[in-house]
Amino acid sequence: MDGAQHNDPWDFWIDRGGTFTDVIGRRPDGSLVAHKLLSDNPEAYGDAAVQGIRDLLGVKPDELIPPSLIGRVKMGTTVATNALLERKGERTLLVTTKGFRDALKIGYQARPKIFARHIIKPEMLYERVVEVDERVHADGTVESEPDLAALRRELSAARADGIEAVAIVFMHAYRYPEHEQRVAALAREIGFPQVSVSHEISPLIKLVGRGDTTVVDAYLSPILRQYVGQVARDLSAKGANASIAAKGDAATPAPAAQGEEVPEWRRRLLRR
Repeated sequence: MDGAQHNDPWDFWIDRGGTFTDVIGRRPDGSLVAHKLLSDNPEAYGDAAVQGIRDLLGVKPDELIPPSLIGRVKMGTTVATNALLERKGERTLLVTTKGFRDALKIGYQARPKIFARHIIKPEMLYERVVEVDERVHADGTVESEPDLAALRRELSAARADGIEAVAIVFMHAYRYPEHEQRVAALAREIGFPQVSVSHEISPLIKLVGRGDTTVVDAYLSPILRQYVGQVARDLSAKGANASIAAKGDAATPAPAAQGEEVPEWRRRLLRR
């Protein structure tokens, strides 16, 4: 191993783009070294991030990475953005307050081309909507409780159809989250791997902004988690045991972006 002169750990920062992956390594002495390689080169390596780390450490192809050589790995990636643009996110179910099934589709009625006569409606990220007959007023008064028995049947049907992600968005849940909490617990009990709840993801007053962010989280979190898990498994298979922190790029909100609403320019991208 030419690049690793002793067993003190390196730290790595990785930017994985659609074409190139850039890897910055910090040696044990604090000095930095950069490396660039193709993001996809299946004839040469399986994953660019893992290969970049191996290259900087000077690990030979037939050697495992000594676990003690890797400290922290932080990664920024366009994997989620690519999935968004190509509409290859997780199949998502929207669960919302009865009467508001079209609230996110209507949005803020922003029209970038105000004089256009041929309006092309955006494709929504969720494929199905379940309305829940629940309502909490703005002052916390409970008008109606969710019928969990009836909801169980609808959620079970969606899960049986192969939907794995749920976005739960109720009116005024940013302040009174009990109904969302009960429905989220039911969804997890039924077996949905991804349950995104608006009061946790983006506890803001506006339903549309809170809802959009929650749907994006449900739609893309499994993709990002799958990629990060793949990198972690690849590193582990090659001998390393590293903690990996990852987030999307500027166009894609990081999963569980607490308290951040999706800006209008991002919202137009999400609905293209």
